[in-house]
Amino acid sequence: MTEIRGAVELPAAREQIELHTADRLTLVGELSLPLGRPPVATIVALHPLPTAGGFMDSHIIRKAAARLPALAGIAVLRFNFRGVQSPRGTSQGSFGEGVDEQYDLAAAMALVEGRGLPKPWLLGWSFGSEVALKYGLQHDIEGAILLSPPLHRTTDAEVAAWAGTDRRLVALIPELDDYLRPEQARQRFASVPDLDLVAVEGGKHLWVGESQTYRVLSEIVARLNREALPLPRTWDGPLA
Repeated sequence: MTEIRGAVELPAAREQIELHTADRLTLVGELSLPLGRPPVATIVALHPLPTAGGFMDSHIIRKAAARLPALAGIAVLRFNFRGVQSPRGTSQGSFGEGVDEQYDLAAAMALVEGRGLPKPWLLGWSFGSEVALKYGLQHDIEGAILLSPPLHRTTDAEVAAWAGTDRRLVALIPELDDYLRPEQARQRFASVPDLDLVAVEGGKHLWVGESQTYRVLSEIVARLNREALPLPRTWDGPLA
């Protein structure tokens, strides 16, 4: 019996993939699928700020890919934005200030469509949440889950555009966030009355520690495949 925490990687069908953008860049990433069954939903993970060390292995995104295919039947597509390096490799190009990354998202969504992956959700963390908010409505998605959205690059009009759509918008706001705390978030998202805002007591911007990781992953699964809750904390079987 293995305790599920830290770097534990559960079984999945993992494939190294490349994404090709409209401005002719090649991005590197990984697609993780449940073993022996089709996925019930899909996460397209958008990582934190590249210039502050964000990449496809940022811990919440890495742990979502390591755990959720096995525990919840969810496919996870993660990749490096343009100019970002990780052990998987380096995506071509350079940091696009949250503007050119719209092409990176479009390339990821083209792969989702091409593979026939079901019920895609954007999972944007910090900078990645800005990319989701600014450009997510251009794509055929179920919704977007925002982790620690700073709202530095997203305009009020881009936020308000989510109101009245059939796309769900979920925001996990840490109580102790460095940039946007729950009361501020309620004000900044007031134009989206259907927002599902989750104020996470004791939460911090980087979601460090297993208790915060478990909370975040549970909130994700609650939207994508509630039947898989509660997420197991141990694994009785082979590891990846």
